[in-house]
Amino acid sequence: MHGFEGMGFGMGWWWIIGLIFILAIIWLLIRSTNQNNSQSSIESKSALDILNERYARGEIDQEEYELKKRDLGS
Repeated sequence: MHGFEGMGFGMGWWWIIGLIFILAIIWLLIRSTNQNNSQSSIESKSALDILNERYARGEIDQEEYELKKRDLGS
Protein backbone atom coordinates (compact mmCIF):
# COMPACT_ATOMS: atom_id res chain seq x y z
CA MET A 1 0.00 0.00 0.00
CA HIS A 2 2.90 2.31 0.66
CA GLY A 3 3.97 2.36 -3.02
CA PHE A 4 0.57 3.48 -4.26
CA GLU A 5 0.56 6.60 -2.10
CA GLY A 6 3.77 7.82 -3.71
CA MET A 7 2.38 7.12 -7.16
CA GLY A 8 -0.76 9.18 -6.44
CA PHE A 9 1.36 12.09 -5.28
CA GLY A 10 3.45 11.87 -8.45
CA MET A 11 0.35 11.87 -10.65
CA GLY A 12 -0.73 15.11 -9.00
CA TRP A 13 2.53 16.76 -9.95
CA TRP A 14 2.24 15.62 -13.56
CA TRP A 15 -1.25 17.12 -13.75
CA ILE A 16 0.06 20.47 -12.51
CA ILE A 17 3.03 20.38 -14.89
CA GLY A 18 0.68 19.58 -17.79
CA LEU A 19 -1.58 22.48 -16.84
CA ILE A 20 1.39 24.87 -16.67
CA PHE A 21 2.55 23.63 -20.08
CA ILE A 22 -0.88 24.23 -21.64
CA LEU A 23 -1.10 27.71 -20.09
CA ALA A 24 2.38 28.55 -21.42
CA ILE A 25 1.34 27.55 -24.94
CA ILE A 26 -1.81 29.69 -24.73
CA TRP A 27 0.23 32.65 -23.42
CA LEU A 28 2.73 32.31 -26.29
CA LEU A 29 -0.06 32.19 -28.87
CA ILE A 30 -1.71 35.32 -27.45
CA ARG A 31 1.61 37.15 -27.27
CA SER A 32 2.52 36.34 -30.88
CA THR A 33 -0.94 37.42 -32.06
CA ASN A 34 -0.61 40.76 -30.28
CA GLN A 35 2.84 41.35 -31.80
CA ASN A 36 1.48 40.65 -35.29
CA ASN A 37 -1.35 43.14 -34.74
CA SER A 38 0.96 45.89 -33.53
CA GLN A 39 3.36 45.35 -36.44
CA SER A 40 0.57 45.50 -39.01
CA SER A 41 -0.72 48.78 -37.59
CA ILE A 42 2.78 50.27 -37.87
CA GLU A 43 3.16 49.04 -41.45
CA SER A 44 -0.18 50.55 -42.48
CA LYS A 45 0.94 54.11 -41.63
CA SER A 46 1.95 56.27 -44.55
CA ALA A 47 5.12 58.33 -44.59
CA LEU A 48 3.00 61.46 -44.18
CA ASP A 49 1.32 59.98 -41.09
CA ILE A 50 4.71 59.29 -39.53
CA LEU A 51 5.92 62.78 -40.44
CA ASN A 52 2.83 64.33 -38.85
CA GLU A 53 3.37 62.30 -35.67
CA ARG A 54 7.02 63.35 -35.45
CA TYR A 55 6.05 67.00 -35.84
CA ALA A 56 3.29 66.67 -33.24
CA ARG A 57 5.73 65.10 -30.76
CA GLY A 58 8.19 67.95 -31.32
CA GLU A 59 10.91 65.75 -32.81
CA ILE A 60 11.22 68.06 -35.83
CA ASP A 61 10.60 71.79 -36.23
CA GLN A 62 8.24 73.44 -38.69
CA GLU A 63 10.94 74.15 -41.28
CA GLU A 64 12.08 70.53 -41.39
CA TYR A 65 8.44 69.41 -41.43
CA GLU A 66 7.64 71.57 -44.46
CA LEU A 67 10.77 70.41 -46.32
CA LYS A 68 10.03 66.73 -45.74
CA LYS A 69 6.37 67.23 -46.57
CA ARG A 70 7.35 68.76 -49.93
CA ASP A 71 9.75 65.89 -50.57
CA LEU A 72 6.89 63.46 -50.07
CA GLY A 73 4.87 65.30 -52.68
CA SER A 74 2.03 66.29 -50.39
